[in-house]
Amino acid sequence: MAKIQLNGKSIKINSNSCIKDLIKKFKLKENKIAIELNGVILPKKFYSAKKIKDKDNIEIVQFIGGG
Repeated sequence: MAKIQLNGKSIKINSNSCIKDLIKKFKLKENKIAIELNGVILPKKFYSAKKIKDKDNIEIVQFIGGG
């Protein structure tokens, strides 16, 4: 298990998970989010390849339309 910070909260996740697994776990729509990993915006093309490591700091921002 890896212990990470997700949007300021400490959580545990399987240590062989990738960012895409995290998106699926929380049922997020990939085209409506942006992810910052350890202070750097992560391009969508790396979501499947980037493995989550212990002590990673991940921020997920969802885009919401309105008027």
